[in-house]
Amino acid sequence: MAKKILVLGEIKDNSLRNVSFEAITAAKKAADGGEVVGVLFGENLDEHAQNMIQYGADRILLVEREELAQYTTDAYSQAFLQVYEQEKPEGIVLAHTSSGKDLAPRLAAKLNTGLVSDVVAIEEGHENPVFIRPIYSGKAFEKKTIKDGLVFLTIRPNNIAALENDLSRTGDVTAIDIELKDLRTIIKEVVKKTAGGVDLAEANIIVAGGRGVKSAEGFTPLEELADVLGAAVGASRGACDAEYCEYSLQIGQTGKVVTPDLYIAAGISGAIQHLAGMSNAKVIVAINKDPEAPIFDVADYGIVGDLFEIIPMLTEECKKVTT
Repeated sequence: MAKKILVLGEIKDNSLRNVSFEAITAAKKAADGGEVVGVLFGENLDEHAQNMIQYGADRILLVEREELAQYTTDAYSQAFLQVYEQEKPEGIVLAHTSSGKDLAPRLAAKLNTGLVSDVVAIEEGHENPVFIRPIYSGKAFEKKTIKDGLVFLTIRPNNIAALENDLSRTGDVTAIDIELKDLRTIIKEVVKKTAGGVDLAEANIIVAGGRGVKSAEGFTPLEELADVLGAAVGASRGACDAEYCEYSLQIGQTGKVVTPDLYIAAGISGAIQHLAGMSNAKVIVAINKDPEAPIFDVADYGIVGDLFEIIPMLTEECKKVTT
């Protein structure tokens, strides 16, 4: 049965995150030929609305409020619940990002409904779509279907491919009013401690370092390789705990979960907590002096050697290919 599905677009640094377009794809699969309605919160949203339409949304609802320019739990939950009440959809799709993971369970509780979180694939061709999500830190996968009630999903970034950007697509864009009251949190200023660069959660290539980099300066060759590849730089918890880098770079069970096309692990032993955050990468290259390091068990390609010799060699070879 055709369904109406709401998709919340996620804006970061005045740009729509790519996972917003992936969420539209997921919504189309769940909608079974129904309507996909994009929802945008914040300010100056017209261009983002057109982008969502070009990537497959049928129409867009805009809630332009200063209080929604930055994510806060109470403002976003109030706003989204009011949109939900106006639209009465049969489904909701959010991104499985830091804000999505905070917002989704709160909405599910308010709506007294179930939630299938961290979906990485959707199987069609069944009576009801089958949603696939990892369990046991990525060691296994489970399949879930929703036979009745609200279809509520969060999708992991970089797993469900976005549709082609069709510049000829058109759709209605409507501004709607909502009421925000008794807000407990208001963001006045955002101070970024992390360096700029490619977003880890959506990066196609990641170069990550562990304790084997030995110091903060040890990340320099990794950053140089990442710059050549257009990659993001990540780290294991061990490197973060040793204060070689910021915790915002941490990949693993207690950090970010990533699924890039290529993951280069340099000086990372491969503790199970780290593997939980990156083992589903499409291609894994491990560089470690210890031939018995657990990282080699999940790697597609392994290089036994000193990362400070190998990484610069890789960088030089990559420069030849990319220039």
